[in-house]
Amino acid sequence: MRITLKTIAEESGFSITTVSRALAGYDDVNEETRRHIIAIAERLGYQPNLSARQLRSQQSHTIGMVIPLTPYFSDPFFMELLSGVGRQAAEHNYDLRLSAQVPGQDELNAYHRMVAGRQVDGVVLARVHHQDPRIAYLQQAQHPFVVFGRSDAEDYPYIDVDSGSGIRLLVEHFADYGHQRIALILSPRDLMFTTLRLRGYREAFESLNLPYREGYIQEGDLSQRGGLEAAERLLQLADPPTAIIACNDLMALGAMTTIQRRGLRPGQDIAVAGFDDIPAALDAEPQLTTIHQPIYQIGRQLTDMLVNLMQGNTPDKPHILLQPELIIRASSGPKR
Repeated sequence: MRITLKTIAEESGFSITTVSRALAGYDDVNEETRRHIIAIAERLGYQPNLSARQLRSQQSHTIGMVIPLTPYFSDPFFMELLSGVGRQAAEHNYDLRLSAQVPGQDELNAYHRMVAGRQVDGVVLARVHHQDPRIAYLQQAQHPFVVFGRSDAEDYPYIDVDSGSGIRLLVEHFADYGHQRIALILSPRDLMFTTLRLRGYREAFESLNLPYREGYIQEGDLSQRGGLEAAERLLQLADPPTAIIACNDLMALGAMTTIQRRGLRPGQDIAVAGFDDIPAALDAEPQLTTIHQPIYQIGRQLTDMLVNLMQGNTPDKPHILLQPELIIRASSGPKR
């Protein structure tokens, strides 16, 4: 038997209108009455007709995220972010809608379907591109969105960790350990944080008066294999680095694999560090020095910010820049 508002009305002795408004949370229903109706609805196993509710309210009670299926989106970074967003969305009684795009497909099509089709009330983005077309579209559509990551050129609500400062901390840490030949495995250059991290690397070399070598910068794709291949190119140099910094933990773990395959010891022979502090950084052998980002908590905080926007409010702090935290582990090795 399907339980409807009429069923609850007959059971409770109140009108269908009163039952509907009590379950919808309207404040013109007496609190004792509301509790009585909710108790009956729960006992009967009532499930609201969400489609009809959405048609009436023009809201889907859903938050959207699009995940392109490229190597760097297999990063555990995204699993932590999704966990944080999903957990907090549930706290606000929102569903989380994911759309996966394969390489070669226009990612914007997914946003068009979500937004124009009214499938989601708001969107969470991550890993901002230069002149990001996703942001331009959402701004033009005046659709609520928040971003993990900032841009120099655009104004939108975001939370970010200061990437440049994080890389500077790592360079200073290795310099303090006696290293001068410090390499960088860079993330893809179309990503905004790549520019910020490269800037931090260069600023650290300048402030420390270290010899800057363009050949010590090798690009990876944020995957473990990308880090492995970039480290291979670095170690083939005539004067190879004694320390390697990667722009994320997966590439750092790949670099450690290359070092081990060459019969060398990560930390002892070549120091290695990453960025993100994913769980695998602690499980690595040796454990990985890295920059900690509170990814899960950022996901939750972004969702709070987005719900606030979807309710028509302006966030008190639309731009939040967190300071990075250096986590020193065994992959730094001893001081030289």
